[in-house]
Amino acid sequence: MRMETSDEALARAAALGDSDAFSALITRHYDRVFRLAFRLTGMKAEAEDLCHDICAALPAKIRAFRGDARFTTWLYRVVVNAASDRRRRSATYAKAATGWGEVEVARRAEAAETAQAIDWLTRAMSALPEDLRDTLALVLDDMTHAQAADILDVSEGTISWRVSEAKKRLRELKESTT
Repeated sequence: MRMETSDEALARAAALGDSDAFSALITRHYDRVFRLAFRLTGMKAEAEDLCHDICAALPAKIRAFRGDARFTTWLYRVVVNAASDRRRRSATYAKAATGWGEVEVARRAEAAETAQAIDWLTRAMSALPEDLRDTLALVLDDMTHAQAADILDVSEGTISWRVSEAKKRLRELKESTT
């Protein structure tokens, strides 16, 4: 019986909440909505996403169908508008995302450089005498010279000398490897 009912009558019934009428309209027109969406997007996956979005929004949109035009004309307008909206959103997203790729590349390069420096420092510190290595490890862990002196039970002046000596030896190691 629904197959004999006009699209316009089904649309008016669907606008009033008749789910069977809405289902009949979707069944009748899904393929043509998909074909148009595919022609508008040029990609199957995009067309499928667009059809999904349209079908999800159609129950609310159909309430705006006045019957001034044929239902298929109205439906095509919905599809074209949805495709335009999607293209606009995509262009806005692409514009907003411009430059983020370079930022991420720079961030990763900086992280790799930092990791290399830390690896080098870790290897180089193992070549230092224990007292210098322990002192440097504490100071690199954001401890003050006074705190490091308390922990190592030496004077603050000794900590300062050890840090200076460790820096000197690390500089020599760096120069000998380059």
